Amino acid sequence: MPDFTRFVARAAAKWGSSKPCAPCFVSRIDIGYCSSPVQHPQYGLRIRSTIKASSQMSIINNRKAFHDYFIEEKFEAGIVLAGWEVKAIRAGRVQLKEAYVIVRNSEIYLFGCHITPLLSASTHVQPDPLRTRKLLLHIEEIRRLIGKVERAGYTLIPLDLHYTKGRIKAEVGLAKGKKQHDKRESEKTREWQREKARLLRNKV
Repeated sequence: MPDFTRFVARAAAKWGSSKPCAPCFVSRIDIGYCSSPVQHPQYGLRIRSTIKASSQMSIINNRKAFHDYFIEEKFEAGIVLAGWEVKAIRAGRVQLKEAYVIVRNSEIYLFGCHITPLLSASTHVQPDPLRTRKLLLHIEEIRRLIGKVERAGYTLIPLDLHYTKGRIKAEVGLAKGKKQHDKRESEKTREWQREKARLLRNKV
């Protein structure tokens, strides 16, 4: 069982009080996803840890995007998918390496995302692995992104596909291209991070 004293101290620091009122404190705890709830010693209440589990699960990342672009903002978008595409993505048969996001008729689309159909796909369906797929965002987000692309010279890049509450979502980055020296600097930074991690492992 987690140490209750340290748990209260962390929560007190969060709420700005060194001695929180216990009933009030319990009612204000963030409800997360913890397999080890804490037993309150005075009130006998079962409360959960403030550490929340992520509701997202990654499917595939577009690492090339971070190598070639500075990502200034990120947006989560739904995707209009056919049934065979959902099954193929769940089986891991998707690639984002050559994909990009385009603006067409005041809508946002994912272009060049390769989804390989399963062999068990229905025979009455003719799958197109590279078809253009519509992305779903709030109208305010779409207007803002279109303005940035058309007037400020930004590019829209697909950063990843992931699950949110069981639904397939895409993360879209508002980006500007890196110059060659920027790419070299980013590569040096990544190499240094890897080297630091290796040194720490060896030290331990």
